[in-house]
Amino acid sequence: MKSTPRTRKLGEAVKEAVAAILLEEIADPRVSLATVTSVEVSSDMGLANIYVVTHGDDERQQALISGLDSAKNRIRSSLGKRVAMRVVPELRFRIDPSVEQGMRISQALKEEAERRPISSDEE
Repeated sequence: MKSTPRTRKLGEAVKEAVAAILLEEIADPRVSLATVTSVEVSSDMGLANIYVVTHGDDERQQALISGLDSAKNRIRSSLGKRVAMRVVPELRFRIDPSVEQGMRISQALKEEAERRPISSDEE
């Protein structure tokens, strides 16, 4: 989605509001320990992709998405009360791939450092 200053500002407001809603209003155990990492709002402000992460394996992450999808209408309703918008965007929940990518990169760098230790200049 194309990002503009207006959509970035709305995305930050939606991110904070959704994080608070998940913490305060949603009691589904599948949604516990979810972290909202980012929100992308479409240029027409009709759609919001909400990126989330949680601890655990792929099964736990899929359970998180299922829990969020089942609570989507309640979250959207609460969002409309918390953030001033003419139209509350449709919410789409996605697992944030950047966290897993960062962990893979970190692991690869660690393995490379173990394989080829840094030599000192004195040798």
